[in-house]
Amino acid sequence: MSLLPTTVDYTDKDFDALRARLIALVRSVFPDWTDFEVAGFGNVLIEMYAFVGDVLTFYQDNLARESRLVTATQRKNVMALAQMLGYRLQGARAATAELELTLTRSPTADVVFPAGTVVRTQEVTEPVRFQLMADAVISAGQTPARVTVLAEHSRPHQQLTDARGLKGLEILLDRTPYLDGSAVVTTATGAFTEVDSFLDSGPNDRHFLVRVDQNDRATLRFGDGRNGLPPSGTVTVRYKTGGGTSGNVDAGRLVVVEGAFSDAHGRPVQVAASNAAPATGGTDRQTAASAKLLAPESLRVLTRSVAREDFEINARRLPAVARALMLTANEDPSIDENAGVLYVIPQGGGAPTPALKNLVRQQVTEVYPCTLTFQVSVLDPVYRRLDIKARVFLRAGVSGTTVRARILQNLTTYFRVSEPDGTPNPRVDFGFNLKNADGFPVGEIAWSDVFNVIRDTEGVRKIGDSPGDLTLNGLPADVRLRVQEFPTLGTVTLVNGDTGGAL
Repeated sequence: MSLLPTTVDYTDKDFDALRARLIALVRSVFPDWTDFEVAGFGNVLIEMYAFVGDVLTFYQDNLARESRLVTATQRKNVMALAQMLGYRLQGARAATAELELTLTRSPTADVVFPAGTVVRTQEVTEPVRFQLMADAVISAGQTPARVTVLAEHSRPHQQLTDARGLKGLEILLDRTPYLDGSAVVTTATGAFTEVDSFLDSGPNDRHFLVRVDQNDRATLRFGDGRNGLPPSGTVTVRYKTGGGTSGNVDAGRLVVVEGAFSDAHGRPVQVAASNAAPATGGTDRQTAASAKLLAPESLRVLTRSVAREDFEINARRLPAVARALMLTANEDPSIDENAGVLYVIPQGGGAPTPALKNLVRQQVTEVYPCTLTFQVSVLDPVYRRLDIKARVFLRAGVSGTTVRARILQNLTTYFRVSEPDGTPNPRVDFGFNLKNADGFPVGEIAWSDVFNVIRDTEGVRKIGDSPGDLTLNGLPADVRLRVQEFPTLGTVTLVNGDTGGAL
């Protein structure tokens, strides 16, 4: 007699499935056992084993998922797997702004605003703080009494540690989030330099590594005497925290100068601050989704641009480039032999500036050089505008204005170039990259996808069922894209299905 049922699904490993399989096993061995009530002692044992099996299989599935870069979900595991490829996730970047400091009247002696002076927004709770990057001086008798200085959305910190000559010393910094590259390490014997690894470090090289964990806390590690010199005495670490998109404040918001100031003679002065232009450059830390996309690409292209995909990857390595498509004569017969056309979409969409196109050309021909005889042209993207018209029926009690705003927001999200974390939006792409099951380009925007976006909007009851109740560029059909075309949202016309008027 078989101890197991003839058909066993080993992919079904939850509590209920394991309990059912255990009962089937018991029945095959003890056919007289028919009482599987919850209160029975035997059933208690069965459910105990099913529970343990459920927990163990959950751990096994979780370990399997987190051990692969494409399926890992926890940031610490993505960071560890990416590090095995030699790829390091980027931390947040700090925004910078030009500040104008102005005195109420011309000073009779020099007034110095030291580096590190804090200028912030005027919110009482959680203001955005910037620090001056250098000393600013308003000279005696200067008219007008003002000075322009660069400020950064960051905070300085200092931490002291007694090294005691320990080999492989590690220093965990207290404050977060750490700003990449901001650590300055000094000792009584000299300054230390940050490196990516100790592979090229000799026994007398003053080097240190920085490793940032999933909580943006940095750990500094020093050499062991064979690879890198161990520090001795007191180690002074100066570093900065901050960064993120929250620092991209609008013009005129940095108006509060913290602290009291006086001129060189000790007479107090009154100072006002303002930023004429918005702060720029602040970015959040790199997401795990972005790392899962870019880490494999870091190995795909090392030093040169050879294959068609190499040009796209190297172009996207520029922070200002969101999407790129490289076509040659193999993909577009109108292109000359031994030449290629690189279409570039900047962050946020639109057309790239001439400066950005020159930068991309330099990136794929000099920084990552291609063959000498291959000619590369960097062009504006070819956008395919999609004008949408829909007759929409609303649910009872909802505002037409609100539903219209939600539909426009959902359509904008669907057609955006990039996701908020910087990864490409997978729902739209160049026509060449939209392929069928056989791998041939069939670039198209599906009518049904747009239908689903509108119908699934909160407050929409249905879309009219007549052929012309949803049209893309005037037709109730899919929109075909040429290989170089990229879809973009055009005019959206919404009609209230109940009243016949505009929504």
